[in-house]
Amino acid sequence: MRRLNFHHLHYFWAVAKEGNLTRAAQSLHVAQSALSTQIRALEEQLGHALFIRSGRNLLLTEAGQLVLDYADSIFALGSELQMTLQGVLQANRQLRIGAVATLSRNFQENLLRPFLGRAELRMILESGSLGELLERLALHNLDVVLTNQAVSSDAQRPWRCRLLDRQSVCLVGPPRAGSFDLRRDLQGARLIVPGSSSDIRSQFELFCDSQGLQPDICAEVDDMAMLRLLARDSGDMALLPAVVVQDELQSGVLQLYAEIPEIAEQFFAITLQRQFTLDVLDELLGQPQPPSTGD
Repeated sequence: MRRLNFHHLHYFWAVAKEGNLTRAAQSLHVAQSALSTQIRALEEQLGHALFIRSGRNLLLTEAGQLVLDYADSIFALGSELQMTLQGVLQANRQLRIGAVATLSRNFQENLLRPFLGRAELRMILESGSLGELLERLALHNLDVVLTNQAVSSDAQRPWRCRLLDRQSVCLVGPPRAGSFDLRRDLQGARLIVPGSSSDIRSQFELFCDSQGLQPDICAEVDDMAMLRLLARDSGDMALLPAVVVQDELQSGVLQLYAEIPEIAEQFFAITLQRQFTLDVLDELLGQPQPPSTGD
């Protein structure tokens, strides 16, 4: 069997990512005809068609998807090797962190606080969807992804999912006199909640159904930073982890009415099984976790 031509494989990988021969040729700075020739050569060597045409786009065949999975791993490992030999990982001077856009900014800051101000360390923080960040992690463009959703490993993506913290979800609002009774004061109350895609929201709806409660949902917010602002400025009650509004609780702008132990948000760190360790990442994931409340 002839040795695999990695030059051909790279051209295939570029076309598979673009889904279009013209765009891939432009990004690679090669002629479209030359690119087609290279891919045909790879198909002949592997003995399988890798693409089927759909209009102007190219779709992967079953064999093509299998080849793409291997190519992702091969080029990700090559990227890691290159960075390691350049001394980036061994120097431990850079930590590249991705965080899902819905994750509490306060939680992130609490987690990273021991590393702030280190003269020898450069931190790069990116936000995005979980899918986007995991793709960047798979290509070793990120060192860790912070998320509130667990991720399962598989044969192609050996994710390592570490639980960082679990925090009860609370009801907060403007300072009020007297005690708060969950059943009495939540029934019919104007309430700001996370969006329908949030696990917190799902847990809350199950809780309300079990208790026979029907609060008045006046706002649904996917982004925790916006949820924090509405909780602070609207005068309405809000459902969220206390860490999101820890500063407002400490200053007295908001009051913690009640914790709902049946509802919790979990925070995870997703890393990729790798050949080389990164000491600063091990330190980040091995440190004591930030407090679970805003006290």
